[in-house]
Amino acid sequence: MEHQHQATTKARELPMARSMCWHCQSEVTGEYLCGQCVKVQPLSKDLDYFSCFQLPRLLNIDEQQLEQTFYELSRTFHPDFYSTKDESEKAISLGNSAFLNTGYRILKDPIQRAEYLIRLEAGAVKDIRSNPPADLFEEVLELQEDLETFRHLAPNGASSELEALRKKLQDKRERLEKRQAEMEESLQSKFTEWDQLQGDTFDSSQTREKKNTLLRGMQEILSNRTYVRNMVNDLLETTG
Repeated sequence: MEHQHQATTKARELPMARSMCWHCQSEVTGEYLCGQCVKVQPLSKDLDYFSCFQLPRLLNIDEQQLEQTFYELSRTFHPDFYSTKDESEKAISLGNSAFLNTGYRILKDPIQRAEYLIRLEAGAVKDIRSNPPADLFEEVLELQEDLETFRHLAPNGASSELEALRKKLQDKRERLEKRQAEMEESLQSKFTEWDQLQGDTFDSSQTREKKNTLLRGMQEILSNRTYVRNMVNDLLETTG
């Protein structure tokens, strides 16, 4: 059964960690199974998730292709197929499988996909702002004060002050959820803009600047969305 699995696996060219098979030293030209000894090969550490799943660096991806490629590669790398193999093959299959699973999880989620693409394109986690904008910062401080008051009052049971505060916090949550929805709508618009720019065959300096502007804009929205989402989660956890 294991031999049948390997024999029927369709070869796919992916960057390997080395140009020669680690086991028989035969040349490896991109196939993830050695053509001579049929040993699984380690994926290159320079391989990105888009390339692994043979997808262009777009933000609106072909999810059907993502899933199809994931299941195809999973059948090749899954550790269960290597349970009777030597420790080297077991370790390689585990590493490849972990890379594949992480990539699938990230690319399947639109927000994680955008964050990952920004890291690839901008190469700058340091460029992602770590502090909220002034208006959100003030709202965070006010919310923390109200939540602390609510936690102080809640153990004493229902009271007019507690119920008034609960209503205030529920109103805040609704406004924040609306704001988060607006951010996600704006983000989706930028996804479309990015994909259109990626379709340009000639990457001029003007196109590159437009891309950089879009990357910075998406970074800002994602950063702000994180603060808003955390505030909503705090409200849900405290007030139910």
